[in-house]
Amino acid sequence: MEEKSPGLTTIALTAVAPVVWGSTYAVTQLWLPPDRPFFAAAARVLPAGLLLLLWVRRLPRGRWWGRSLVLGALNHGFFFALLYVGAYRLPSGLGSTLTALAPLVMMAMAFLVLGERQARVTLLAAVAGIGGVLALVWQADRAGAVDPVGVAAVVGAVVSSSVGFVLVKRWAPPGDVLITTSWQLVAGGLLLVPLAWFTEGAPPALDVPAVAALVYLGLAGTALGYVLWFRGLTRMDAGAVAVVGLVNPVVGTVLGVALLGEPFGPVHLVAMAVTLGSVLLAQEPVRRALAPRRARSAPTVGACLP
Repeated sequence: MEEKSPGLTTIALTAVAPVVWGSTYAVTQLWLPPDRPFFAAAARVLPAGLLLLLWVRRLPRGRWWGRSLVLGALNHGFFFALLYVGAYRLPSGLGSTLTALAPLVMMAMAFLVLGERQARVTLLAAVAGIGGVLALVWQADRAGAVDPVGVAAVVGAVVSSSVGFVLVKRWAPPGDVLITTSWQLVAGGLLLVPLAWFTEGAPPALDVPAVAALVYLGLAGTALGYVLWFRGLTRMDAGAVAVVGLVNPVVGTVLGVALLGEPFGPVHLVAMAVTLGSVLLAQEPVRRALAPRRARSAPTVGACLP
């Protein structure tokens, strides 16, 4: 697949998704029914997928039936099931920050599946971001806030989505992102419904804040978030997209402090600064590439632009 240097607009739109995703942990702990991770996952994914499917009015054809099932399971079924297990068991800052492991996992998968090599500065940015994660995990462990099951669940969610994101980059045409996202969400949601029913029983009663939280997570965090994220995947290197995702833990940490009263000290501040710095550092090759690309694409007399 030919890579194109993205503009700052593409980077900014791609970053919208992790900004919204970073709020998942705080919203879950504040307003969703307690101890119902699989219900929360199904209620977030399936309605969003059905709304998108009604909008695009297209069903998969041929091999996309199988692809939609695979991508839906990896990016939405397994991912959200594991993510919400972590969201109920871990502090917001720690849970969201563990997702910063995604860049290295995603870069490794992009190399194995796509043969995509990353710039050295992008690799260094990913390592720096993960250093910030480890600092926060160490700080949380000192405070007794580390739940091994929750940590394992979030790491499993990161691995599942990293594999799925790379397959999206390999399979999905850039112009069909909205359509293929709707198929994935419906497939993932249909896998989550029986899991929630057989493990947690009938759906719980929901109050107004819980309904509002699910609407927000479904529309902003899932429908809009994944369309923008997959759009970025079809236009940017997988490694650069993954490092943009490091915005997620910063948002999660800030909301954990502001809304849940989680502790915040010098270690948290340094870790957040390192993580944000790694996001900016990873995009430096993109900015350097923009100038010569634009110069080469400038129209000349008699030239026909593609």
